[in-house]
Amino acid sequence: MTTLRADDGVRLDYTEHGDPAGRPVVLLAGFKAAGTSWTYQVEPLAAAGYRVLVVDLRGHGAAERPGSGVDMARRGADLRDVLEGLDLQGAALVGGSMGGNTIWSYLSQSGSSRVSAVVIVDQTPQMLNTDDWPHGFYGYDASNIDTYFAERIPDTGKGTPMAKRGMRLVRLLKAMRGAERELTAGELVLLNDHAKADWRAAIEKADVPVLFVAGAESEFWPSSHADAAAALAPNGRAVVIPNDGHAANIEQPKAFNQAMLGFLGEVAPAR
Repeated sequence: MTTLRADDGVRLDYTEHGDPAGRPVVLLAGFKAAGTSWTYQVEPLAAAGYRVLVVDLRGHGAAERPGSGVDMARRGADLRDVLEGLDLQGAALVGGSMGGNTIWSYLSQSGSSRVSAVVIVDQTPQMLNTDDWPHGFYGYDASNIDTYFAERIPDTGKGTPMAKRGMRLVRLLKAMRGAERELTAGELVLLNDHAKADWRAAIEKADVPVLFVAGAESEFWPSSHADAAAALAPNGRAVVIPNDGHAANIEQPKAFNQAMLGFLGEVAPAR
């Protein structure tokens, strides 16, 4: 584990794998998850010749955990501090869940001069369901916008029950080991900021290729979000992975890696 500092002094951490001279791929975990959530992607990416950086932003893994002051804008700024601090050029950014929308926060603030491609893993760009966006979090709409995420991430009752996921559950337990379930007051503030955000305008302005991946059986939102988001992007494409949940890269790593590596090989080939 290697440490670097954000512009406000908070400690961020990362691990590095693969060819140091390869094109960088930055892996960003979702809400509360650590870099171990990319357990099944690190070796295939490294074997393909990429320089793989598994990043723990503030509040993740071994990185520093401020009690407050973290919102989506700060997460985007943390990603900026990682890319600038390591002077990464031509980086492919891969974000799972909230890590995906963290990429839109970064691009909105800092532009894409350091970025060659983006992969979003089962994250809708707008979690609120509206007349023009029916691809949000199940049950979340204008009637409960201030209360739905006030205490926890709601159980939607969607997707395959955990007890029936077989090897998918085994992979989840391995990759998410050590993840904390309880939410602090500061994390609830972040969760609500995340839930109310709308990143569709950022997608429309994206000037790099984007792959949107959806789990066909996501617990959180319909898989239609991937095609809908790809339609917004100037250079977007989508893939829906069958028999897969929200943690699409973990539950079905073979299918996910095939889609991700095929996309990156086309738009951001390893050096």
